[in-house]
Amino acid sequence: MLLAAAGATTATATTAGATTAGPATAPTPVAGGLAPAGSRLELTVTPGADRSGGPRETLLLCDPPQGHARAAEACAQLTAAHGDVRAVPHRDAVCPLVYAPVAARAHGRWDGRPVDYRETFANRCELEAATGAVFALDD
Repeated sequence: MLLAAAGATTATATTAGATTAGPATAPTPVAGGLAPAGSRLELTVTPGADRSGGPRETLLLCDPPQGHARAAEACAQLTAAHGDVRAVPHRDAVCPLVYAPVAARAHGRWDGRPVDYRETFANRCELEAATGAVFALDD
């Protein structure tokens, strides 16, 4: 069960079905399937304006998985979701009713398609419940 904190979640996302030509490379196996070769996402997690600390950023690569401590798990979740962050299975969580907004962004390419995902969550617990390991930059 996911409890919403004060404030609503806002989001935008864009993916396009374009494919690009390039050298054929074998995808790297990750738990749950094969990560598409050349898939890479710039990930940014930014706390709200009144929170201390600046944005955390990394480049998530899945061939082989690298970029943060849970990269292999994030790549497996994204592979199962065909690169759509919104389609990563949500996990049940009991999140505190504390409003400490955090914005998440994923920008790059997945399996040759552009990805631009942005969403603001009421707190980090809600971010992780909705996006799994994708934005686990602090782990």
